[in-house]
Amino acid sequence: MHYQELIDEYLAGPELLQTAVRDLDIEQLDARPIPGKWSTRQVVCHLADFEPIYADRMKRVIAEQCPTFFGGDPDTFAAHLAYDQRSVASELSFVSATRQHVAAILRELKASDFQRIGNHAEAGRMTLEDLLRTIGKHVPHHVEFINQKRLAMGI
Repeated sequence: MHYQELIDEYLAGPELLQTAVRDLDIEQLDARPIPGKWSTRQVVCHLADFEPIYADRMKRVIAEQCPTFFGGDPDTFAAHLAYDQRSVASELSFVSATRQHVAAILRELKASDFQRIGNHAEAGRMTLEDLLRTIGKHVPHHVEFINQKRLAMGI
């Protein structure tokens, strides 16, 4: 896939997420119709929390020589970052703004820049292209879970 297509896929995530949560009321956002799984609100908060992490990783790979970056445990974030209290609308706006900000940078790069490398403390070497592909698939991956919750609730 061409880099501009990867950027377009990345930029499509917020609209995909907004569509997935459209018309859900507070009870539906907080429902946990699938035992052991997060609510839709928690999924949206998770996505918003990992946007700046990936933005930082990509920016550092662009700007630095082989930076090291660290993982984060999504369940730890969910347990300590007020996921049940956060505004879904604010989280959606944050995801969109973050992606627009990073995409503006990515669109100015040369093809060779997408092969710049960083070192993930757990996953090892990752190129900018790898990072962009991974975060580009993050929202669609979780939208599938939101759709499963909608189906389980009959909506």
